[in-house]
Amino acid sequence: MQFDIRRFDIYRKVPKDLTQPTLTGACISVSSVLFILYLFLSELSLFLTHEVISELTVEDPVRHTEKIPVFINITLPQLKCEYVGIDIQDDMGRHEVGFQDDTQKIEVNEGKGCRMESHFVINKVPGNFHVSTHSSRTQPDNPDMTHLIHKVRFGMDLQEGKEVKGSFNPLEDVDRSAGQALATHNYIVKIVPSVYEDKRGNVGYPYQYTYSYREVMQYGHGGRVVPAIWFRYELSPITVRYIEKNKPFYTFLTTVCAIVGGTFTVAGILDSCIFTAAEIFKKAELGKLS
Repeated sequence: MQFDIRRFDIYRKVPKDLTQPTLTGACISVSSVLFILYLFLSELSLFLTHEVISELTVEDPVRHTEKIPVFINITLPQLKCEYVGIDIQDDMGRHEVGFQDDTQKIEVNEGKGCRMESHFVINKVPGNFHVSTHSSRTQPDNPDMTHLIHKVRFGMDLQEGKEVKGSFNPLEDVDRSAGQALATHNYIVKIVPSVYEDKRGNVGYPYQYTYSYREVMQYGHGGRVVPAIWFRYELSPITVRYIEKNKPFYTFLTTVCAIVGGTFTVAGILDSCIFTAAEIFKKAELGKLS
């Protein structure tokens, strides 16, 4: 007896003349195909976009350097540029008054105010930097420290399009222009080291931070008011690591198979139920229900 491999066919074919097309079946079939197409395109879109995984570690992500780059952009609408300066201090003994390198001042408010941008580095120890009039040779009678913070950034700037949930610039557009003119503004900053690794293996080191704020009246010798804008910082031992990852192809393939198979299975069950119910209803109408 000749062996016939077709005996292993579990998908037996039914001749077309033994099948019966119905309007309901056609509607369900078209709806199923459209539903499958929608889910397929949705899954394809998710597969082509990367996901960002985050994890917490206890480490120093940048061991090769003991410095953290800082960028500040701030406007003081009621204090002239000739009085405005930035001072830097830390627990390693650093004390710079009137830092000038890579610092730009732009007059605003018809010369009555000043917008200052500055790039500098800080050591990885607790310290502070503050905007004040300490470096000015002459002091204004009423140094008004009301201000608008445009940006304060630690570490590198994440590129646009990086969808990362975090606190990388919480001081952006903070407006203290309605505060007391002679008040001192204290920002207590907690810096969290972060690592961002993209899908190409490029590694960047942005820093997140949180802050608390208080406004006080600070007096110097002789009862003179000496206002400033202080940013007092310390570093957290916890590092947040972000890693871009693409979904593996087998998960996409598995999902597509599940969509196609599941949709056609459910559609077949639904079509069978509707067809059976319709046949029973027809027989009942003809009085042939046994």
